[in-house]
Amino acid sequence: MSLLWMLIVGGIIGWLAGLIMGRDIPGGVIGNIIAGILGSWLGGMLLGSWGPKVSDFYVFPSLIGAIVLIFIVSLILRSTGGRSRS
Repeated sequence: MSLLWMLIVGGIIGWLAGLIMGRDIPGGVIGNIIAGILGSWLGGMLLGSWGPKVSDFYVFPSLIGAIVLIFIVSLILRSTGGRSRS
C-alpha cells in the first residue's frame, strides 16, 4: 500500500509543479510521477526535511525540488530542440 501512496503523491507533486511552472511534463502521468519522486529526492537533498509529511514526502521541499527539476529539464529540451516537428 505504501508504494501505491508514493506513486499517487509523487504524481500529484509532479502535476502541481508542472502547473506552477506552466509547462507540460513529457510523459504524461508517468512523467508527473517521475518528476514528483525525483523532485522529492532533489528537494530533500537541497532543503532537508521540513513541513507537512505525506506518504514519506515532505510537501514543500518535494514541490520546490520538482519545480527545479522541471525547470532544468525544460532548459535541456529547449537547448536540444525539444520534440521534432512534423
